[in-house]
Amino acid sequence: MNLSNQPPKGTADWLPSEFAIRKYIFDTWREVCTRFGYEEYLTPIIESAEIYRAKSGEDVGGKELMTMFDRAEREYAIRPEMTPSVTRMVSRIYNDTPKPIRLFSIANYFRNEKPQRGRNREFWQLNFDIFGTDSINADVEIIQMAIEIMKAFGASSSQFEILVNSKNTLLNRDEIKNQTPEVQTEAVRLIDKIEKLDRAEWIKQFIDRVGSTESDANKLYEDLTSEYPEANQDEDIMQLLNKLEELGLKDYVRFSPKLARGFDYYDGIVFEVFDKNPENSRAMFGGGRYNGLGSLFGGASMPAVGCAPGDETTKLFLESWGLIPDLKSQISNQKYYIPLLEENFNTDIQSIATKLREEGKNVEVGLDVQKMGKALEYANKKEIGNVVIFGEMEKEKGEYIIKNMQSGEQDNLKF
Repeated sequence: MNLSNQPPKGTADWLPSEFAIRKYIFDTWREVCTRFGYEEYLTPIIESAEIYRAKSGEDVGGKELMTMFDRAEREYAIRPEMTPSVTRMVSRIYNDTPKPIRLFSIANYFRNEKPQRGRNREFWQLNFDIFGTDSINADVEIIQMAIEIMKAFGASSSQFEILVNSKNTLLNRDEIKNQTPEVQTEAVRLIDKIEKLDRAEWIKQFIDRVGSTESDANKLYEDLTSEYPEANQDEDIMQLLNKLEELGLKDYVRFSPKLARGFDYYDGIVFEVFDKNPENSRAMFGGGRYNGLGSLFGGASMPAVGCAPGDETTKLFLESWGLIPDLKSQISNQKYYIPLLEENFNTDIQSIATKLREEGKNVEVGLDVQKMGKALEYANKKEIGNVVIFGEMEKEKGEYIIKNMQSGEQDNLKF
């Protein structure tokens, strides 16, 4: 039987060169979150399917959910996102933990969707959240962190922007506010898709799914796509924008009346980070407030706000702006190779390797006897920056040589 050596559709193997890029992204995320006082956590990769079906939306909590049953016929889902999972976890400790609770995680997720540019079935996300306060300052901090993460990658306000809105603004629209909660949810889902449908199709769906008149649907469409959206701002949005301006972040943020976010649990400020590059113009990630989600787990009110950048969209952004550093050179300069030039030198090169490792260097030793030419060829192919030479002559002198593969410089060191 011959099995395929390809990874499952919508997933990817990360060979060392690719993993280096992801590690750079993850390390940058972790550094910013730690700098803001957030603590790292992790939840199980499977959860009860119901926690996603309840509030994750018709796509993520429905057709994209990857599920399974255990032997007791309990249904589980491979996590498609973190927000319901971390909310469940925090609900267990909420009453006994000092507030606010600042948490972050870097984990992988699965969605049964059609793979396309920037969207895979398996993907990684950073989640950072604040639990335990209704203060607008928490929303400001989350958006400030999103900006700091982008700046940590070397990005500027000319390369990305953050659009903000409020679910309260949407739900208080005359065309929506008197509807049932179920119909309001349908309306918000349609608003979230307003840029994916042409005007006629969007209005038709709004009439069919919300029960609106054609006149109201047209008016709502006009308002949401207005060139002068400031008229739709509510008090929360004004306060948010003013506070961000006070922090010197005005150039990164603007109001968008049609921003809705696709998750049903959002119930306050929402935002999305957009790439301004014409070749990669897209929403990269977003977040918002979800005060009501904790009620799913039977607890008291648990105000929360958070954000979730993804690895693939971040990578595409960095590539589109040429912001990925020369990781190969950085890694290469940190690597050392000690070839085994004679069988009876094994103990000696292991001693040299131990000494260099104790100095913090990354050292690989040869396992099979090699000629010097083959050793240098191997180091070049592996992009190893330094080769340690220890042959008969070096042994007699009681020294070893470190050769820099790029510059050709050699240092003679006592053995």
